[in-house]
Amino acid sequence: MTDKERRVLTISMVVSMFLWGLSWPSAKVITYYASPINLVIYRYIIVTFTLLPILWYFKIKILLPLKAIPYVLFSAFLLALYSVVMFKGLKVGFAGAGGVFVTTLNPIMAYMLALLIQKKIPSINESAALFLGLIAGMTLLEIWKNSDELWLAGNLLFLLAAFIWALMSRVTALSSRFGSAFSFSFWMYLSTFLILIPLMDFSEIQITIQKSDFLFWSNLFFGGAIVTSLATSIYFYATTKLGSEKASSFIFLVPFSAGISSWLLLGEKFEIHTLIGGTIAILAVYLLQKRKKA
Repeated sequence: MTDKERRVLTISMVVSMFLWGLSWPSAKVITYYASPINLVIYRYIIVTFTLLPILWYFKIKILLPLKAIPYVLFSAFLLALYSVVMFKGLKVGFAGAGGVFVTTLNPIMAYMLALLIQKKIPSINESAALFLGLIAGMTLLEIWKNSDELWLAGNLLFLLAAFIWALMSRVTALSSRFGSAFSFSFWMYLSTFLILIPLMDFSEIQITIQKSDFLFWSNLFFGGAIVTSLATSIYFYATTKLGSEKASSFIFLVPFSAGISSWLLLGEKFEIHTLIGGTIAILAVYLLQKRKKA
């Protein structure tokens, strides 16, 4: 990868992570309208159809080799599981806590998985960055005030979601051997909602339509078309170019973005600890992305 390509990919990842931050309060809003499984199905139906124009515009071949099928299905299973757990966590927990737990612990878990699989030893920069990422998450959560909240049901679900996403990152990082990451993502998203269709509550659909409004549809479309089709596809593409550990490091930006968006969309007060924690998270990303000097 050239320096220019790396810069473009880095900027794209930063924008994508800020969109991910926006998705937390957005997803919290729609949990009042439907069950977690139905919401996941709605989201990935939107994702599948909105990803098609992207594939067409960039002239990306949609077909994958047959040997990619097990990876697609396993990734889809993990994505379905992650999405359901995430929505369940948002239904009983807080969007801010979810943004902190999942996005701060995911890079650490992804790196630990890489450490176990590849028997890698972290460099000084990487060790410092992972530690700073943990400190950033604890600062954003105000752990010194809310230590009991670590064990609430919502937060336990968020911890599980972080591990599932870290595992999925390892699988999607292998998608480069099968062609375009966007094609892989398309089949993964399609498989995700097909896997969940048998579990869908069809009797709930009419109720959701009756009580839905612009707030529901706009947030559902934002989470599906903008955040997942565009931003998440960029993330999966980055895992094939940077590796899952490096790509996951950008997630440290999400808690900062989630804090700002919660303030703007939900009226939550923007506290000084959010600014400090977000700044520490950005420093963690810088350290993980910094190249070793020759």
